[in-house]
Amino acid sequence: MFRIAIVEDNAHDAARLKKYLMQYAKEKEQKFTILEFSDGEDITTDYTADYDLILLDIEMKFMNGMKAAEKIRKMDQDVVIIFITNTPQYAIQGYKVNALDYILKPISYFSFSESMNKALKRVKRTEKEYIVISTKGGKMKVDVSQICYVEVLDHTLIYHTTTGNFIGKGTLRDVEKQLNPKKFFICSRCCLVNLDYVDNYQGNTVFAGGDAIQISRNRRKMFLDALNEHMNGDA
Repeated sequence: MFRIAIVEDNAHDAARLKKYLMQYAKEKEQKFTILEFSDGEDITTDYTADYDLILLDIEMKFMNGMKAAEKIRKMDQDVVIIFITNTPQYAIQGYKVNALDYILKPISYFSFSESMNKALKRVKRTEKEYIVISTKGGKMKVDVSQICYVEVLDHTLIYHTTTGNFIGKGTLRDVEKQLNPKKFFICSRCCLVNLDYVDNYQGNTVFAGGDAIQISRNRRKMFLDALNEHMNGDA
């Protein structure tokens, strides 16, 4: 199942894109969930980072497609973006936001299907395990394999990843439920560690992602057992 967003302020063009998506899905025996937005502002407000593909018109009234793509990329590095435009002059700018392709209006099914072929290959090639975290600006998608550890400070979650730190909302228990218990271990009331990133441990201190993290005394034995199992390939 692919989740696809159409962001288009022209009702005729939006209807055509939806028609083409349904035709393409039938031809390729795929299943699409399609959501529609009439402006870049609509999709970026409380953005939910759970789309596989966004078909994004460039010229819109309140927030154009380029600005919308820039905002989306701050929250979602992996969603495939295809621009819909009246002119090819925006193609070069599209590289700044890692757009896969652009389709010129009036939209033909041939050009649409060619872009869709590339989009589905990209989505399948980059399939990863993600969690979606709640932030002040909405929601963002985080690659689970890049999470070194998660800590909670004053009811705020901090995701320490290989690409930087991200601030979220929720509890450590909520995060734990979303992750593989054989890889992620709560070592104290305020920290959840990805065992893949454990470099060393000394006494009640574990080093993950280059940072020193304290292990609660009552969890030390359980942590070491889980780490040994993981290192021996039992996880």
